Amino acid sequence: MHAFAALYRALDASTSNLAKQAALQDYLRAAPPADAAWAVYFLAGGKPRQLVPTRVLREQARAAAGLPEWLFDESYEAVGDLAETISLLLPEPAAPVERALSDWLLHHLLPLRGQPPEALHARLTEQWRELAADDRLVYFKLITGAFRVGVSKLQVTQALAAVSGVDSKLVAQRLMGYTQPGARPTAADFSALTAPADGPTLLGARGGQPYPFYLAHPFNEPLARFDELLGAPAQWQIEWKWDGIRAQLVVRDGQVFIWSRGEELVTDRFPELAALGATLPEGTVLDGEIVVWKTTDLIAARASQTSAGGQFDSETADTHAIYAGSVQPFAALQRRIGRKTLGAKLLAELPVVLLAYDLLELGGHDLRAQPQHARRTALESLVAAHPHPALHLSPLLHGETWADLARQREAARRLGTEGFMLKHRDARYGVGRTKTALAGSVDADAPDAPATRPALGQWWKWKVDPMSVDAVLIYAQRGHGRRASLYSDYTFAVWSGPPEDPARTLVPFAKAYSGLTDEEMRQVDAIVRKTTRESFGPVRSVEPTLVFELGFEGIARSARHKSGIAVRFPRMLRWRRDKPVAEADSLQALKGLLPPEARDSGQERI
Repeated sequence: MHAFAALYRALDASTSNLAKQAALQDYLRAAPPADAAWAVYFLAGGKPRQLVPTRVLREQARAAAGLPEWLFDESYEAVGDLAETISLLLPEPAAPVERALSDWLLHHLLPLRGQPPEALHARLTEQWRELAADDRLVYFKLITGAFRVGVSKLQVTQALAAVSGVDSKLVAQRLMGYTQPGARPTAADFSALTAPADGPTLLGARGGQPYPFYLAHPFNEPLARFDELLGAPAQWQIEWKWDGIRAQLVVRDGQVFIWSRGEELVTDRFPELAALGATLPEGTVLDGEIVVWKTTDLIAARASQTSAGGQFDSETADTHAIYAGSVQPFAALQRRIGRKTLGAKLLAELPVVLLAYDLLELGGHDLRAQPQHARRTALESLVAAHPHPALHLSPLLHGETWADLARQREAARRLGTEGFMLKHRDARYGVGRTKTALAGSVDADAPDAPATRPALGQWWKWKVDPMSVDAVLIYAQRGHGRRASLYSDYTFAVWSGPPEDPARTLVPFAKAYSGLTDEEMRQVDAIVRKTTRESFGPVRSVEPTLVFELGFEGIARSARHKSGIAVRFPRMLRWRRDKPVAEADSLQALKGLLPPEARDSGQERI
């Protein structure tokens, strides 16, 4: 535990990526494999559930420190973190005992879950007395389920690659699924992570392991430059960017595994897809989008599209008509994933399908190195040979020119999509989001290098312009990863009424943490600290002085939100330094962005 606590302090104290890499590598080289396995789990994003109720921790820590409740609360508000508060208030240990990190977790910490308060009192008191003062912060971070430090999964991957001498892309593949909830990493798991490239891996040990998801770059260039930057549309495979849950369906060892992009195993949440997987050949891995699907009459759907002024080309008109009526808004999917149990009624009301758009493995053979068009052909053959009501091909779009495709893209919101995906016909399936350059652009890292077209293996997302409002920052919270020391997670509000309403108030409606540069984030952090009204643990309420243009992909009515509105993928588009708080948008303006049917009937739609 002592070595891991020292690593935590080193990572938390530095903003240098080089220093963090050095600390990670030193620890991984020196730590016993069982300890290193757990360290990788936590540092790469593993989040075990809270082991001890907060109430019990507070009461016992206050009693151990001999403090009245009001003084403990004052200390907590001043520090802003429960784990740090307790670690500072406890008396010095009488006789610290050094135990391995894996020993602490397996034999002391994890057994705490579910224990009655009287048993917890004795166990916690004994453990506190055995821990060195410098190690207690990490101990309480683990107990409260609030462990986080300024290091990313990519940095952990790079450290493992450096220590093992294995290519970082292979390490990233081995790490897939490593941090799933409930995992109990072992020394064998760490050995598999760092094994030689031709040695045994976790893929063999855990047959359901997914591949790293390939991610697209945003493409926001003017339409007039598309031919210059991308070439002809015929060089690209063009699809809708569906607004669902990105997932891989894995069929190996006679079992079916469904993984979300967040590396969460969600097989039990989608029994229809588990049944689908049971009909597919052994050694199949599909990449696609999980959406709620309702069967639609083609004639009615086509009529609806015509009345709405659809602009689809004749070859795919029927396909688009079907998808326009069948793919349901993300709000419908939220109703399903938010339930603890899935009853027969809910499954019947909100059936899901997998819109498959890539085939990564077939018959146990990795297809990712094959070009995009070859994988698409193999996918079409697989779907044709194994028809299932829960499996659909994501349709392709066609257009002679980019202008023609831009007209088709205008139907995105009506179809419940976010725009287009552009995948080069020769693209390989990569790992994560790869770096590339556009023709005519200058690489900031190599300004003298010749400009090129997008590299083979590249995907682009050509999204529709987001909806936006000007909102006021009213709450701030410490961030995650490399921004853990900054107040970088914000809550935004709009006015409850027009400017002439003297009783209007600011109503919170969205949280956002992305969209600003690092320098802007540091500036906002400084303002947050200067304008703080109250502190609630890690959260601060601030004087309403900052206005930001907030963008989002969708909007819905929501009874769960104070504003009555929920937005999809909110992010900060720009800092409105030119706009005073009084001129921020109102709740009425926000509701005006709802689709007509949602405005009229209260129907949920995102």
